[in-house]
Amino acid sequence: MPSWGEVLKQLQTVPNPLDVMRRDYLKAMHKYTGRNIIAYYSGFLQKPGIEGTGIDENDKNAFMQAVCGMNRSLGLDLILHTPGGQIAAAESLVEYLKSLFGKNIRAFVPQIAMSAGTMIALSTREIIMGKQSNLGPIDPQFGGMSCAGVIEEFEQAHKDVLENPVMASLWTPIIGKYHPTFIGDCQKAIKWAESSVKQWLMQNMFCDDEQSEQKASYVVEKLSSHSETLSHSKHIHMDELSKLGVKVTPLEGLDDKKIENCKDLQDCVLTIHHSYMQTFSNSSAVKIIENHIGQAMFINKN
Repeated sequence: MPSWGEVLKQLQTVPNPLDVMRRDYLKAMHKYTGRNIIAYYSGFLQKPGIEGTGIDENDKNAFMQAVCGMNRSLGLDLILHTPGGQIAAAESLVEYLKSLFGKNIRAFVPQIAMSAGTMIALSTREIIMGKQSNLGPIDPQFGGMSCAGVIEEFEQAHKDVLENPVMASLWTPIIGKYHPTFIGDCQKAIKWAESSVKQWLMQNMFCDDEQSEQKASYVVEKLSSHSETLSHSKHIHMDELSKLGVKVTPLEGLDDKKIENCKDLQDCVLTIHHSYMQTFSNSSAVKIIENHIGQAMFINKN
């Protein structure tokens, strides 16, 4: 009869079925595309408000592990599911992946990649989305506040007070809550986000287009305009992105051949997505960065 410790040891060596499922389907996706696969997944939907779900500096270590041993000539398909996060961290990840894979990077968005996640997606040569998929505005946030919204409010206050000095008594308590340099920081953050995305679009997605600068400027203008998007949480669908000129490919019908348990590539990608959703629901993980050859980094919060 095995001892308590022996039983525990046997249990600990049994693979988690969710881990097995995710990795099997990541391998299947690699068979479909013939390309390297990295899944960048956040558990923000299952664990709202938990620290660590956004894009941050810790992600670089996970990506360094994920790319280790890859044949970089195969390019990269990056599966994104994120609420966004730090512009600096997103910019650093984009530059890192570009240094390894050049222009040969595609983004898959099974459900949602917002804010800085949208910025990362726009740095690739092509974005693959389903009918259920969304990107979001790229206007930066400070402390949960829209930088563009803050500037818009400040300009309205300035206009109101010039027209009617009595309005100063109404606006002073509101504007007085801004710390010194806050308006300037907001302006710089907007410039930073817009200039980075414009440069990435020109360098990759629109690099072969004679009107690359005009097209990149138009996409950035529309996706960063607080007056047009209305809210940083706005969900922007595939059709709307296509109208802006973003190179979006429908996931539906992209590859209809059957591989292993997948009836087509769409089925494979969505099964990967659902397996990550189940993993977040049944574990302490808040973020997972994982590749098709079984290397993964989990970020956990108890």
